[in-house]
Amino acid sequence: MRHAILAVLASIALSFTAPATAQRDGSPKKPLRVLLIPADGGTEDGTKADFQPLFDAMSQSTGLHFEVHTGQSYAAVIESMCTGLAEIAWFGPMSYIEARERGCAELLAMEERDGSATYFAGLFVAADSGIETVSDLAGRDLALGSPHSASSFAYPLAMIADAGLDPIAEVGAIRLTGSHASSLMALRAGKVDAAGASFISYERAVNQGSLDPSRFRVLGKSRPIPNPPLAMHADLPEDLKAALRTAVSSVHETPGINPESIRGYGGKRVDRYVCDIDEGVLDSAARAVAFIDEDFKAALLQKASLQTD
Repeated sequence: MRHAILAVLASIALSFTAPATAQRDGSPKKPLRVLLIPADGGTEDGTKADFQPLFDAMSQSTGLHFEVHTGQSYAAVIESMCTGLAEIAWFGPMSYIEARERGCAELLAMEERDGSATYFAGLFVAADSGIETVSDLAGRDLALGSPHSASSFAYPLAMIADAGLDPIAEVGAIRLTGSHASSLMALRAGKVDAAGASFISYERAVNQGSLDPSRFRVLGKSRPIPNPPLAMHADLPEDLKAALRTAVSSVHETPGINPESIRGYGGKRVDRYVCDIDEGVLDSAARAVAFIDEDFKAALLQKASLQTD
């Protein structure tokens, strides 16, 4: 496979049509730029460390070269993809759909673990808070991550709405922290009564010693959410798209590649990356939180702006 992919690289540079992406072809001097949403705080030794082994393995097995960075925010990753500053991005389900609707992102792959390609969001509270049900969040303060995030924003809000609460009118102060980890740290510091984050981020915080699991508990768990997808720029040449699909979907079974290096969200080992994905599952996930339209988001952002400390 390595020789086959190397063979197409020579022709790829000549077949680019998008000026913004024309300078990157996956060669050693022109590596493909990979940008990751900052799901767990955005540190280079955090989210980047989760995915660097995957792209190192793909480079080893195919000859394609990658330059991996973590974006400063979900919005920054979307903008970078849509302005041609990245060829590959790791998105949340909602941020991928936003980039796709802008015409700049095409689905590449999704991680699969134990036969599942889904994960969960949660609402977390202090163990001694006295908050027993999601409806008890009436008048309570809440930390959420990025407005572009499915599991630290949209799905926690959906759980609150499903409990019969208006997140804008009936929840207390809203603190938008920008990431799962920051929301959990706001909960730990007592700045809020509850935090929305993915279970993967919660488990990571516990494993890293940032949260004492005896002091916190799960208030609510979301319906399944499609795993955050890897996407590629829509204007990449078709032969490079095919090479990327082959590389990521076969890396787990490539001789000489340590299976431990095939990792994904939260640094967890994954079984494989699948490319034959029905995008309908992502669209269905978006419909589940469709009540968060532009008017709703504007009102919630206005409410959050009143939180000054």
